Amino acid sequence: MADIFFGITDTGKVRVNNEDTFIAQTAVNGRFILACAIDGVGGYSGGEVAAALAKESILEHFSRSITNIPSMMHEAVLKANERIHAEKQEVKQHESMACVLTLAVVDIENNEFHYIHVGDTRLYLLRDSSLVKLTKDQSFVGFLEDSGRLTEDAAMRHPKRNEINKALGFGGEVKTDKDYLETGHSPFLPGDIILLCSDGLTDMVNRQDITSILINESSLEEKATKLIATANKNGGKDNITAVLVKNDKPILKQEATMPAFTEKKKIIKTESSEIIEPEKEKPVIVEQESKTSKGRLPLLLLSLLSLALLTFTVYLLWELGKRDKIVLASSISPIKKNKNPAENQLQEALNSLQGDTLVLNDSIFTQPILITDTLRINKDSLYILARGKIVFKSDSAYRGTALILSQQNKHVVLDNLVFDGFDIGISSQSKGLTLRGVQFINCKIPVQYSFNLLGEKYANGSLSELFLRTNSLPDTLTN
Repeated sequence: MADIFFGITDTGKVRVNNEDTFIAQTAVNGRFILACAIDGVGGYSGGEVAAALAKESILEHFSRSITNIPSMMHEAVLKANERIHAEKQEVKQHESMACVLTLAVVDIENNEFHYIHVGDTRLYLLRDSSLVKLTKDQSFVGFLEDSGRLTEDAAMRHPKRNEINKALGFGGEVKTDKDYLETGHSPFLPGDIILLCSDGLTDMVNRQDITSILINESSLEEKATKLIATANKNGGKDNITAVLVKNDKPILKQEATMPAFTEKKKIIKTESSEIIEPEKEKPVIVEQESKTSKGRLPLLLLSLLSLALLTFTVYLLWELGKRDKIVLASSISPIKKNKNPAENQLQEALNSLQGDTLVLNDSIFTQPILITDTLRINKDSLYILARGKIVFKSDSAYRGTALILSQQNKHVVLDNLVFDGFDIGISSQSKGLTLRGVQFINCKIPVQYSFNLLGEKYANGSLSELFLRTNSLPDTLTN
């Protein structure tokens, strides 16, 4: 437990005070790990106060038992926002203060973590020497970088790099706007490392250098200290904070083993001891029949009997073959193909999701997800976000529907997904479907809406049409 989490913050080379703070500790008797990077906004008179209030509020909220992690994280951040807003109302000098933060709760036993984020602090996941940025920077420059309009180097040097759109303390939108806070969860596999940091690190150190430091064989304390030192070496223009958590469980590897060989042994008993020796194979003695054996059938009679036996055997095989064909034709049924591991992992993630946001990363799903049976969504609200290229591809033996939305789905958002080779890409019984950057390749019907109408009853109303920026998708109406 000593080396599975570590946090550090530094003033940097330019600032005279540190408005950053962090959380790196266990909760519920070591059952969970709380990790948080907090960056205060508002200068010396307020930034530190806002960051301290947020940290204190989060720790108080998680001091009791943890039940529903996503709900508790959301409540903790809302309470932190209320405390900051109340302080701004009471103290005039603090009226411009706010803070941004990224909070992760690591479930050690279940090998997963949940996170909530606002502002331009960041959360990274390191897996198999590949570093993936999970959160989006809620700023104009961050949007340009995340959408590919700016390179990382250009974004790091942009004059409006530190202008943010969202923060705790900005106003009441935190509570009323459901998209104000970014949430999600991810598997946390043995060997994985997550990094939570302030922009004082990512403005000074690029992703490649961060990756090089994290993959080195060293302790988390040494890695975090190296990150801070590198940021200061490159200028240290802001406060710098880094929090690391590692899943130190052993990585399971399958090893091939030779089959065991057991040598037969025999025991030779003597008066004084027993001698165990390998049992030698006995020679097979074949006795040849004498040419003058008595009772030998004449050669011609033996040949006739053999021919008759062969004819009867062929007849029996022919009759049995006809019966087998009839039985096989009536008993064979299609064999349902088992789902592949990636498909099972995706469906389990949909079934067990506790929040309303599911992030799919191409570092986890490195290949297209082959779909052998329909995926089903039964949640009231769901936001599926693809980080990188996530492709749902029809298996060669399956041409059905990729995704079905039930009537209880009130609001489902699919962001940056690709559907390839399905008869029907998405089948929905609800109009609460929003597509953002979704691509359909070789799909006969990209989106199909189905409505359940009562038989022998009159139907009144109108059906709205669906339009995309590039082209319209054909809708089908079924009863």
